[in-house]
Amino acid sequence: MPTYTAPTQDTQFILHDVLNVSEATTPGYSELERDFTQAVLDEAGKIASEVLAPLNAVGDAEGCTLENGVVRTPAGFKAAFDQVREGGWTALDLPEEFGGQGMPYLMGTAVGEMFSAANQAFTMYHGLTHGAASAILAHGSEEQKQTYLPNMFSCEWTGTMNLTEPHCGTDLGMMRTKAVPQDDGSYKVSGQKIFISAGEHDMADNIIHLVLAKIPGGPEGIKGVSLFIVPKFMVNEDGSLGARNGVSCGKIEEKMGIHGNSTCVMNYDEATGFLLGEEHKGMRAMFTMMNEARLGVGMQGLAQADVAYQNALIYAKDRLQGRDVTGDKNPDGPADPLIVHPDIRRALLDQKSFAEGARAFILWGAQLIDRAHRDGDKDADGLISLLTPVIKGFLSDEGFDMTIRAQQVYGGHGYVEEWGMSQFARDARIAMIYEGANGVQALDLVGRKLAQDGGKHVMAFFDMVKTFIKENEGNEALATDFLEPLKKSSKDLQAAGMYFMQNGMKNPNAALAGSYDFMHLFGHVCLGLMWAQMARAAHEALENGASDEKFYRTKLATGRYYMKRRLPATAMHLARIETGAEPVMELEAEAF
Repeated sequence: MPTYTAPTQDTQFILHDVLNVSEATTPGYSELERDFTQAVLDEAGKIASEVLAPLNAVGDAEGCTLENGVVRTPAGFKAAFDQVREGGWTALDLPEEFGGQGMPYLMGTAVGEMFSAANQAFTMYHGLTHGAASAILAHGSEEQKQTYLPNMFSCEWTGTMNLTEPHCGTDLGMMRTKAVPQDDGSYKVSGQKIFISAGEHDMADNIIHLVLAKIPGGPEGIKGVSLFIVPKFMVNEDGSLGARNGVSCGKIEEKMGIHGNSTCVMNYDEATGFLLGEEHKGMRAMFTMMNEARLGVGMQGLAQADVAYQNALIYAKDRLQGRDVTGDKNPDGPADPLIVHPDIRRALLDQKSFAEGARAFILWGAQLIDRAHRDGDKDADGLISLLTPVIKGFLSDEGFDMTIRAQQVYGGHGYVEEWGMSQFARDARIAMIYEGANGVQALDLVGRKLAQDGGKHVMAFFDMVKTFIKENEGNEALATDFLEPLKKSSKDLQAAGMYFMQNGMKNPNAALAGSYDFMHLFGHVCLGLMWAQMARAAHEALENGASDEKFYRTKLATGRYYMKRRLPATAMHLARIETGAEPVMELEAEAF
């Protein structure tokens, strides 16, 4: 059975050597001393490896079952959910006012990676609740906050998001679910929603559904969509649970992966709902949840890549196959371990360099969110808005690819369920699809985010890269291996942006046809920047006589691999972008 070890040392390195969190002026960051973050991460890592990871294969094998309208979760899930809930992990970074622990979003992200790597399907139950609670916190009335948030923070009640319908996914303006106003200020919600993660289960007393619906007589299309709170059980004035509402689970989807999470078809039959936010402004409220979810999905790509890598590494060191062409490394055995072979090392270094770079990228993104929310920093808010589709799309694409590389290390055993590698690939696959398929993320990046605020935020990113290079150009240890590759890849990204500016207005397809390549080009540059920053921190640690010299030298070697073997992909993506729309659009539809 696969195992999982939380990357505590690497996370601490990023938090304190790279991001210097305890020195930041953002409210709440002064408390993030090394000893404090170490204690939190150690405890989270213990739960991840000892409680959640052993249930991952159980959830995959058993799945969820629907019995008389009630979904039964896999064996052990409820006890583990109670343990996570009782430890306060479900509201680590939510406000103390409603029962949260008030830590920065950064810490919630670091812990979230560990939990997702250990058991993605399980972690989604409280992860979605966190998002739903955040939407109510941002857009709800005081009464709604008092009614729902304390129990949602503690996960006594869980939450969902209901967008997709059988006939519409991305194009939400086509939805048919309706919400009819009632004399008492409530609404009667009727319709069907599909692909609702954690839509029904047996681990919480109530489930608070956030449902997109149209109020009759409102504007057409997406402008007529509103958001409603629809509880599974009505909540009485004293906070106790009342009658069952008109919402039910009609089916559990049979999925490729995340079997331990109940993905439901939800039927709303004149269910009582309450408007969240303003009429016809539902997408604005829902995007509070969706943007948070998209960052979480990027993190899932990283998490599955990392746990798959950990197990592939163990296998590569233990499995004896063939001999090292330069001389036997295990002369007393029948063969050498797999890890002596260059192609196995390539596969492992692809995985390792991605996971460590992606971890830094995710944590930097979380820090930007804290600056935006806790400091009111509009520049940080604009930058993370720009980077969100890159985090979601690039990291989930690459994360899935890395699980496949990990599976390949095992050879035939990687294809056999007994070894567990198949589950990592199957679980990672959904991250490329939900919360906005990655093609949509690329279109959002190129079609909306690049030009946002007059292009201010992408220019700020370029300036950040240029400033880092200029500040460190006298550092000979970084110049050749890190700064030059970063400079070259950044120029590729700028050239791609310039191509869109020169050609996109007269031929929009020229930009849209290159959007997916642009998202990946941008992602590689972001990881290149992260590796350059980590290299600087590692060199400084070595110069200052770091006790764990091996860790920092390994960090530098891994970074050099990324800069030399992975980052040059930016030139390929630029070349594709500059071919324009013609190769993509030349064929008539009937010619396919």
